[in-house]
Amino acid sequence: MNFHMTEHGFETKTEFGTLHISSNEEKGFRPYQLMVASIAVCGGGVMRKVLDKMRMPAEDIAIDVKEVVRSQDDASRLLKIHLHFTVIGSDVTDEKMPRVMKLTEKNCSMLQSVMGCIDVVKTYELGTK
Repeated sequence: MNFHMTEHGFETKTEFGTLHISSNEEKGFRPYQLMVASIAVCGGGVMRKVLDKMRMPAEDIAIDVKEVVRSQDDASRLLKIHLHFTVIGSDVTDEKMPRVMKLTEKNCSMLQSVMGCIDVVKTYELGTK
C-alpha cells in the first residue's frame, strides 16, 4: 500500500476504490476506526472458517462493536473493544460456541496482534433469520 498526504489526511488507492483516512471523521475514516474494523472483521472471517470446519456453516454473522474505550491521554490509545457476534446457522449450537470463540481468538491475526495491549471482549448470541 502507498499512502499520500491530502488536505485532510491521507489516502490510498486500492482495487476497490480510494480509501480516505483523516483525523476528521467528516473527511475520511479515522485510524482507530480502521483498527477496530480490522479486528472485528478478522474475527468474523476466522469464525466463519471455524464454523465451516466444524460442519456448522453460518448463514450470517453480524458483528456489533458495542464499546470502544480510549485513554484520556494525548495519544488516546485504544484500551478496550467489545465485539458482539450474532451467529445465524441451523446447525450452530450453543454448546459448541465456546470452542468456536476460543478457536476464533487463537487464529485471528488481528486479535493476536493486540493481545496484551487492548482488552478485546468477545460475546455472542445465536440468532434466527
